[in-house]
Formats: sequence, C-alpha cells, structure tokens
Amino acid sequence: MPAADLEVLLSRLVSIDSVNPDLVPGARGEADIAAFVAQWLREQGLEVRLQDTGHTGRPNVIATVHGSAGHGRGGKCVLLNAHMDTVGVAGMSSPFQPEVRDGKLYARGALDTKGALAAFMCAAVDVLRLPLHGDVVLTAVADEEYASAGTEAVVRELSGDRLRADAAIVGEPTGLKIVTEHKGFVWLEIETAGVAAHGSLPAAGVDAIAAMGDVLVGLQLESERLARTLPHHSLGPGSIHASLISGGQELSSYPASCLLRLERRTVPGETPETVERELGAVLQRIRDARPDFRATLRRTFHRNPMEADRGSPVAAALASSVARVTGAPAGFAGMSGWLDSALLDGAGIPTAVIGPAGEGLHGVQEWVSLESVRACREIVRGALEELCA
Repeated sequence: MPAADLEVLLSRLVSIDSVNPDLVPGARGEADIAAFVAQWLREQGLEVRLQDTGHTGRPNVIATVHGSAGHGRGGKCVLLNAHMDTVGVAGMSSPFQPEVRDGKLYARGALDTKGALAAFMCAAVDVLRLPLHGDVVLTAVADEEYASAGTEAVVRELSGDRLRADAAIVGEPTGLKIVTEHKGFVWLEIETAGVAAHGSLPAAGVDAIAAMGDVLVGLQLESERLARTLPHHSLGPGSIHASLISGGQELSSYPASCLLRLERRTVPGETPETVERELGAVLQRIRDARPDFRATLRRTFHRNPMEADRGSPVAAALASSVARVTGAPAGFAGMSGWLDSALLDGAGIPTAVIGPAGEGLHGVQEWVSLESVRACREIVRGALEELCA
C-alpha cells in the first residue's frame, strides 16, 4: 500500500466525529468511525467483525490476518490495539477538517490516537500479503477516553476461546518511543459531616465546609510528602489533588455536609488499598486533633498502573524495528497518563505501547507528524514480521 494512502486514511479518520458521549453528553460516539474502519479493512481483505462493548451503538472493530499455522498449531498471535474515540472539541474552529501544514496534520484525534490507528490499520494490511506463520488481530476500540469499555470487552473475549493473543502492541502518542510503564489512578470521595442549623444559631450548627478545610490542609501535606518519596525510575512519584468540592444548601444555614472528590495518581507498587490507608491516616490525624471531626472515605473507581518487561519479545521486536526504521537505537519511556495497555498487561499478555509524535494532546491545536505516522507503520510492520514469523 503506497505511503500516500496512509495520509488519505488518516485524513478520513479524523474527519469522522467520534467524540466520546460519556465525556460530552449527546456526542456522536464511535458508531460512524467503527463502520468506516470495518468497511475499509474488509475491502483490504481482512476478516472483520463488530464486537458489542455493552454500550449501544458503540462497537469495537476486530479484524484478523490469519497466518499459516492457525489457531492452536504453534503460531503466535499479536494483538494491535488503538482507540477510535476522542475528547471534546470546545474552542476548536474546525476540529474535523484535517489541515496539513509543514508535515503536520491538524485535527481533533490526529495525535490521540487516530495517527496510531491509521498506522496500525496499514501495517495489518501490509502483513496480509506476507507469509506469516502466526496471526495478527487488530482491535479498534471504543471508550478509551472515559472508562475503557472497549478494551474491557476485548479482555473478556481473551479470557474465552474466541480471541487469543500472545503479545499486544497498543497505539498511543509516544513519539516513537517504546512505553512499558505508566501511572494508574484511584478516585475517592471524602465527606465531612456537620449539623444543619439556622445561620443565626452558631451554638446549634456545625459547619461541614469549615471541617473540610482541615482535610484540604491534610491533602496538601500528603502531596508534599509524596513529592519527597523515592521516585519510580521513569514515572516519578505518585501524586494527589483535590478535584471537585460541593456543600451547603443556602447562605442562611450551617452546612450539614461537604463532599470532596479527589484523585490519587499511582505508580507501580502502589495499590488502591495502600492509597486508602494513607488517606485514612490523614483523617485520623485530624480526628486526634479535633475529637468532634466526622468524615467518611470512599473509593469510587480505580485503574492500576502498568510496569511491563522491557525485555519481553514484543518490546524487543519493537526495539529492533525502531532501530531499523529510524537508524537510531530505540528509546524506552514511561507515560504519566493511564492507558488501555494496563488492562491487556493485567490479563497476562506481554504488552508494549508505541505511536507517532505530535503536540496538543486534548488541546485546541492538536497535530501529528505525518513522517512519524509513516515510521510508526513501518516499525509495527517490522515487529509483526519478527513476532509472527
């Protein structure tokens, strides 16, 4: 497939509105782009099906290149995974009209992560015509930007007999570096309790919002403590911040409750349980100083960090392919954000992440380097040839 076709494909992908409706209520979601991806891959000769993610009208696309060995006869299967959804477009003038300037393609999703998706799609077509022993499966998934329902659906099939994978390559904007570790996160709520009373009766009321002030001071001290801890070799230390706060009912009343929602970013070795113990200690110190302090702590959601083996066959294959394509040794890195790769790695599948370079992640000027998209295609194709030989 000519290199020019890759730019045409990427331009078509970014022209399709696939904003995640869980982020922007009423947004179009992935139905249109899934239909396009499925049809394009089917026309290139791949075996294609849609997968139900549990979200109506928001399917995954699963496309397969069958090698000569076949299932269960010794051939390795490599999974390529890239997401189709994007964040919102507030502040962007023409988010779905691709514009190429100075070798950069501007549009929503160009970098995150339709550049990698286009490269993976073309790489899958490239190996279709090679005498591979093993299989290649491309999963174009929904909902990565919110709750990862798409990759969770893939993992559910991997636990059965319909889908298998011996290794996975996940597409994200890494600047052609190989990412084998990234942070996780824990979302929690702290609710302080007061006593509602008329604002003119201070002896009867207890101010839950004022009590939350002690919590906020405690969180700041906890943030400073985390910054002083021994950092992870590529990710740095964990972190914590207050995200949302609400409380009270009207100006003339003492507030009976105040709710704080917070996020704790985790590094490998930290778990939701260790985070809860840390925050429990913060609240206990406040109780020790103020016996009337009342608060509850709840965990609402979490995603684990990832730390994969940099010496795994998939990472090694990518590294040798990067060196061949770029003429320079491969670079390894960690990413601060959470990625779907943690779900695949957590399912026992050796996983590595790679994708093109660019800027403007979730911003109003998002762009991807076309040269790096082309290089990403060649890198992934080379890794597949080695892994599925």
